[in-house]
Amino acid sequence: MDEKLFLKKLGQNIRRIRKERKLTQVELGYRCDFERPSMNRIEAGNTNPTALTLKKLAEALEVSIEEFFKFETKEKSKK
Repeated sequence: MDEKLFLKKLGQNIRRIRKERKLTQVELGYRCDFERPSMNRIEAGNTNPTALTLKKLAEALEVSIEEFFKFETKEKSKK
């Protein structure tokens, strides 16, 4: 999996968890002391969040950091 796809999948997981918690980007950003545009870039996969950013997000969403990385990382083999 290339880096761009990895970051996109990471962002999609963060967005999914945020929506499951019924939070807006603004609300989550407030909890983490981030601006909404920063949250948007993370969820869109347009930035590589630092370990500390992921820690803040995980704490605000009340999940382990590992939850963000629960996606298929291997490319599917062709049959």
